[in-house]
Amino acid sequence: MARNMRVGAISGTLLAALLVAPLVAAPAAAGTRSFPVDRGGQLQRLLDAEHAAGMPGVFAEVRDGQRTWQGAAGVADIDTGRPTRPWFSHRVGSITKTFVAITVLQLVAEHRIGLDAPIGDYLPEVLPGAPGRQVTVRMLLNHTSGIGNYSDVFDVADLEQLRDQTVTPLELVETGLEMPAVFQPGTGWSYSNTNYIIAGLLIERVTGQPAAAEVGRRILRPLGLRRTYFPGTNPHIRGPHANAYVPWLDGTLRDFSVFNMSWAWMAGAIISTPQDLNRFYRALLSGQILPPALLAEMRDTVPMVPDLPDLLGYGLGLYWEQLPCGPAWGHTGGVIGQTTVSWHSADGSRQVSLGENLSFLDDTEQARAVAEARGQFLVAALCGPEAEVGATAAGADGRTSLAETVVPRSMTRRPPMIAPMVTMRRSQS
Repeated sequence: MARNMRVGAISGTLLAALLVAPLVAAPAAAGTRSFPVDRGGQLQRLLDAEHAAGMPGVFAEVRDGQRTWQGAAGVADIDTGRPTRPWFSHRVGSITKTFVAITVLQLVAEHRIGLDAPIGDYLPEVLPGAPGRQVTVRMLLNHTSGIGNYSDVFDVADLEQLRDQTVTPLELVETGLEMPAVFQPGTGWSYSNTNYIIAGLLIERVTGQPAAAEVGRRILRPLGLRRTYFPGTNPHIRGPHANAYVPWLDGTLRDFSVFNMSWAWMAGAIISTPQDLNRFYRALLSGQILPPALLAEMRDTVPMVPDLPDLLGYGLGLYWEQLPCGPAWGHTGGVIGQTTVSWHSADGSRQVSLGENLSFLDDTEQARAVAEARGQFLVAALCGPEAEVGATAAGADGRTSLAETVVPRSMTRRPPMIAPMVTMRRSQS
């Protein structure tokens, strides 16, 4: 049901009430050391600043070698004031794509899939005719297929109906294929969730097993990611978690934490924690999951913005974005009411995974303030305390706003790059 908190009213009196919520850091995991007090304090202040800018609740884990910091700010529930905690379970959206791409690449290593083979060789009934002959497995994984993005058809007014609806992967693919092609396969880059639904069907065709089961068998269980899972059609998040807020048409925030995620499937349905995500990406980037040649294929990127080839590049379910201290590798994810960033140094030694409980902010002063604060935290987390002040220096293209240079593109309302799982469009009715 609609919440009684006005979207623009998170500042002022209500914000003052939210700021008194306890901010508790979880103890470091066994075998790790805590951050120095001064750096941990800086990171906590930056999380507090994002909450103060308008994010109801935010939480994160930062790792630097064997040192770990965990923190949270704000509230998980705006009605009860229940505080956000660093170990919450969270819908991590398109970060799912990294898990799916790895599963496909392991099948490539087993010579069961050809990375540059036409997808029609495996799924002729799903992509018949020319698309099946022209679109390769690689093009699905790096979003150069030109296939339409099925989630672009969703409208904000559809969310209540979609909340309880089970959608099949084939229905999602059909929606994407009915859309006009963005370009001829292999001639451009355009983010499409449809690509990863097809990749999931490919996994199932080759293995004869459910795609979620293959991800679990190959990645989740070997790495001990006990709190990472596909929910299937179960609309509930297991264990402690934050609500999932969306600015609603009547000006309130509405909670969508109970939601059937079948509409996202292999494009974005995974539930995880910051701790599991950091463990996962460290294992990947340090070479523990894929053979070196296939990890190199995963890191072989194409420009996401042709005019800014040195700013963003997308590989096979993995992308990089340039920060003041060098490229951050990983992925971001945005679903209905929850957003996630998981960024890492190239070798996985420095890491940050962050979760938020509000998505689809309009292009407002609040949204820009949240984006700026988020960017400051991410830069300080990966680049160190000295980067906080200097990170806003103008880049080569003259931009001076941190929100324009290092903020994850999935967190903005601009045309989608690493797009939110649902592109919110206001109903005209």
